[in-house]
Amino acid sequence: QIQIFLFNSSTTTLLGTLGIIFLLFLWISSFDRQRKEPPGPWPLPLLGNLMLLDPKSPHTTLYQLYKTYGPVFTFHFGPQKMVVLAGHKMIKQALVNSDAFSEREVSPIIHDMELTDGIGFANGDSWKEMRSFAMTNMRDFGMGKKACEEKIIEESRYLVESFMAKNGKAFDSAQLVNCAVSNIISSIVYGNRFEYDDPMFVSMVKRAIRNTELMGSLPTQLYNSFPSLFKWVGSRKQLLESTFVNRRQIRELVKGLQETLNPQMCRGVVDSFLARKIQHEASGNRNSYYNEDNLMSTIVNLFAAGTDTTSATIRYGLVLMARYPKIQEQVQEEMNRVVGSRQVHVEDRKNLPYTDAVIHEVQRMTNVIPTALHRTARDVVFQGYFIKKGTPALVLLSSALLDEEEWETPHTFNPAHFLDEDGNFKKREAFLPFSAGVRACAGESLARMELFLFFTSLFQHFRFTPPPGVKEEELDLSQVVGFSLTPAPQELCAISRV
Repeated sequence: QIQIFLFNSSTTTLLGTLGIIFLLFLWISSFDRQRKEPPGPWPLPLLGNLMLLDPKSPHTTLYQLYKTYGPVFTFHFGPQKMVVLAGHKMIKQALVNSDAFSEREVSPIIHDMELTDGIGFANGDSWKEMRSFAMTNMRDFGMGKKACEEKIIEESRYLVESFMAKNGKAFDSAQLVNCAVSNIISSIVYGNRFEYDDPMFVSMVKRAIRNTELMGSLPTQLYNSFPSLFKWVGSRKQLLESTFVNRRQIRELVKGLQETLNPQMCRGVVDSFLARKIQHEASGNRNSYYNEDNLMSTIVNLFAAGTDTTSATIRYGLVLMARYPKIQEQVQEEMNRVVGSRQVHVEDRKNLPYTDAVIHEVQRMTNVIPTALHRTARDVVFQGYFIKKGTPALVLLSSALLDEEEWETPHTFNPAHFLDEDGNFKKREAFLPFSAGVRACAGESLARMELFLFFTSLFQHFRFTPPPGVKEEELDLSQVVGFSLTPAPQELCAISRV
């Protein structure tokens, strides 16, 4: 009986132990499934997956990996593990339908340039306050309104005059277009425009364009991945020197506005910020977000964003029209028929479907901002994958604009992408050049208005052609890789149609 008891006791213990192990296995398996991380290429020690990237077109490499691993995958930029979000449905799911990806990742170069305040790369309550302030005041000073339309029309006349002065000879339009576009955001921020030959203004515009190129350059990305090893790179030194000069010139402009400030009659965003700062100081608010750091960073953010992307799109549009003269002729035929010789206005857009489709197709093909870098604000299980709080999330906007599953001819310039069978303008769900969600471009409505009015004004007055001796198919459609993508430098002829 003792032996039977011992046998039964041992059997019970063994079964109980096996049962506990089985339950632990089920629990651990369930836990692992909850914490399953997105798939991705196997990383090398220290280098991660950097060897896979095409330095001339990094977003193209990521697009190919999206087709291999799916719309949510892991990529190692050196030792830094990132999650990549691709495809317009997944991008909208992450940025619009979830708050988990609402923060910006702040790279080492952004810290060095002291741009962690303002609206571009800040997070938390300060960012919320500054974005709300910027959006409200940009609208107050004309963004999306008739007043802003008049500013753009006036600036387009200055731009047309400058093009006319070239007398049909070949020239690079970069500086003139950059200055014209920059004047729109300058009029909103500072309350006035600048002349195209103003030395300080020209230098500010050139630095804004150059900085965006340097921030996305390979040496800067190596520094961001290995900050302790690549502090010496020339692009970092240039960016820090440029930042110092930027701050000095911005302070000079702000000082001039401060000396003539009338809080009851604000001329632009800077005046409004200074008036708010005075109000908070008078009320004894020592923790106000209306301080110099936020003012400096907000001005830099608005000036850079309001200059680079829109001007790059317009310049690329000029090259594409010279490359495809039949499309240019159709645009001008529609404008002749609908508008004639009078000034084009925003309200004309609905009656110019082909022209509108061409502008949208320029934006799609230009793909000026192919990626946007976010980070998770909290631990999240997204699409079945566990993503830890603070994980950088690279949103691959180019995957929406160039996806073979979304566009009939994704790698061909084809305005028909935005036209229905009757020739009416057609919206496309995958058209996301301004990103989406709470971190979408704050100046989207301004950019859309600028693109339409500058584009139509230029093509109302000029026919754009390659320089003498250059064939249409020889025009360079490549782009310079940086924080944004800009057209390769090249000359065109602006032949007067007047």
